[in-house]
Order: sequence, then C-alpha cells, then structure tokens
Amino acid sequence: MAEFLNHLVFGIYPYIALAVLAIGSIIRYDREPYSWRSGSSQLLRRKQLMIGSLSFHLGVLVIFFGHLGGLLTPIALFDALGISHGAKQVMAIVVGGVAGVLAFFGASLLLHRRLFDARIRRSSSFSDIMILFLLWLQLVLGIGTIFVSLDHLDGHEMVKFMNWAQGIFTFQADASSYVLDAHPIFKAHLFLGLTIFLIFPFTRLVHMLSAPVRYIWRSGYQIVRSKKAAL
Repeated sequence: MAEFLNHLVFGIYPYIALAVLAIGSIIRYDREPYSWRSGSSQLLRRKQLMIGSLSFHLGVLVIFFGHLGGLLTPIALFDALGISHGAKQVMAIVVGGVAGVLAFFGASLLLHRRLFDARIRRSSSFSDIMILFLLWLQLVLGIGTIFVSLDHLDGHEMVKFMNWAQGIFTFQADASSYVLDAHPIFKAHLFLGLTIFLIFPFTRLVHMLSAPVRYIWRSGYQIVRSKKAAL
C-alpha cells in the first residue's frame, strides 16, 4: 500500500499537476485575459507591501532557479565539472537557506498585511489569501528540510530528488521509487509544490508567466477593485 500511494503521489500526480498548469494557463489567457494580473492594493500599507514584496520576490526567484537548475541538471554534468554531491548539497543549504529566510520574511509581511488590515482583507479574494498562505507554508517546509539535510552532507539525499525530477520529465515509469524512503518533510514539500502547480492557473500567480508588454496596447480597463469591495 505504501508503494502504491507513493507512486500515486509522486509518479502520477506530477503529470496531472503539470498538465493542469499548462492547459489551464493557456485557457485562462485565451478566455480571461483581463484577469491575467497580480491584483493591486498598493495604496494601503505601501511601505509594508514594498518591503514584503521585494524580499519575497528576490528570495523566491533564487529558490525557483536554484531548484530548476539543481533538480534538472544531469548528474553527469556536475560530475564532469568536478562538483561533488557534497559540495552541491552544502551550496544548496547555504544559498537556499538565505533565500528561503528572505522569502519567508517577505511572505510573512504580505500575509500579515492581507489578514490583519480590514480594508485589504475586504478587497482580497479567497484565492488571494489561500495562495499566499500556501506559499508561506511551502517556505516553512523548505526551511525545515535544511535541518534534515544537515544530516546528509554527502549529497546522497539530494541525488534522490534529482533522479526523481529528471525521471518525471523523461517519463520513467518508476520515477517515484527514487523518493520512496525520503524523509516525510521532503515528501510534504514536494506534494505541496505540486499542488501549487495544480492550482496555479486559477490564482493571481499566472502573472509570473508573462511580462506586462501586452497591456500597453490592449483596449479596455483593468478592474483592480470592484465598487462593492471599495465600500
């Protein structure tokens, strides 16, 4: 049963999440282009917004590209460059740790601002608060994995996730087996990450996929706050 559940979550679920991410984003961009935005409440608690947003985005960008490069770069390439698994593990802990704390600090400010300012809370949708909370929780789990990784400085644990990620993208039927015996916090981190991919097209996160060039010549207006929310 444990192997079946592991295959279901880490062997099948990734394809469902990635398919919904890709297809859902395309459909939303095509059918609801005016909802393709990050939303706005910058006139309220502007200083907290600026500090939180800058910290969060800087940290998340480092984390995203670090994960992308770290997980999908072939292991043979690291070996050819003379970068040992242990060195890569230490680099991931240090760089990821700093970026994770920075992003967590920013996300905490943004979540506090959304939840504890009544005016901002009234103008926030359920999905606005939900996705911010899920990102905050994902950062908590990510920082938590660092303490577990300190017991695996040889990099062996990281290789498991590299094999898993590369196995998923190369359609290996047994890719889930690489993380079967992984620590529960890593599995929770992976599962929540896949879930964020799954709901991505239905949230404000879609604005990450495009530069705002198209808005320069589009007709019509972008609705930032409804009259009802403004009252």
